[in-house]
Amino acid sequence: MIRKMMVSLAALAAFAALLASPAYAESGWHLLNMPPGVSELSKKIYSLHMLIFYVCVAIGVVVFGVMIYSIFAFRKSKGSIPDVTMVHDTRVEVLWTIVPVIILVAMAVPAAKTLVAIEDMRNTELTIKVTGFQWGWNYDYIDNGVSFFSRLDRQSDAARQLSSGIDPHSVPNYLLNVDHPLVVPAGKKIRLLLTANDVIHSWWVPAFGMKKDAIPGFVNEMWFKIDTDKLGVYRGQCVELCGRDHGFMPIVVDVRTQEDFDAWVKEQAAQSKPQQAAKPIEQAPATAQASNASAAAG
Repeated sequence: MIRKMMVSLAALAAFAALLASPAYAESGWHLLNMPPGVSELSKKIYSLHMLIFYVCVAIGVVVFGVMIYSIFAFRKSKGSIPDVTMVHDTRVEVLWTIVPVIILVAMAVPAAKTLVAIEDMRNTELTIKVTGFQWGWNYDYIDNGVSFFSRLDRQSDAARQLSSGIDPHSVPNYLLNVDHPLVVPAGKKIRLLLTANDVIHSWWVPAFGMKKDAIPGFVNEMWFKIDTDKLGVYRGQCVELCGRDHGFMPIVVDVRTQEDFDAWVKEQAAQSKPQQAAKPIEQAPATAQASNASAAAG
């Protein structure tokens, strides 16, 4: 009996510690609803969501209002007698068939407009090829000649190891930080071309309101446009079960002004020039040896 009580107390203590952890720090009614996000598409999706929500609320109020009125107005204590003959009424049948059809058609119009906007890739101002691999991302700025890999940052990678002795709570943005974030300008329509080189991955940043699979042998595309007043860092994850380290494949997007983005592109291009210039030097000895060999053969 005492042992069972001790086990129960230990379980309660563990549950209390779990509730006191930072993961449960934020609460409130606002967390029950879909967030509006920071991109043009996320706001359109949020507006559609709220429109359909209010339509459902109105339908619920009407249906439950009629039900509650019928329960109280035609209750047995007031002498009401149930109709056991189930008399058919053509007018009622037609009414409750036509009204739902009209409601569904009315909801389909804004939904179709939003779906068309999601797939509209016209007038994009920056194209980035995104390649998923186990376990990270490769970003190629097709128009700017910038390319780099993005992986889980070293601190999170060290803390996640078994018996590392590192408290995960001491690591900023544990498992949600990378060594090289994706940098994009605000106020520009960004087009992503997504693929993978091993298994299926999925690129998702919740604040952008968009998610798209990266499939080997296929190229999917999506776009987003961040509001100019929403600068900052936004985080996401791969949401496709892509292997044993699936949980350690975060996505970080750094949204900057156009001026800061242009400066970053120049900096990346300057860093890549020495590496490109070093390649011919490394190949020069082999070329010289081949020339000497040809001369000797002649």
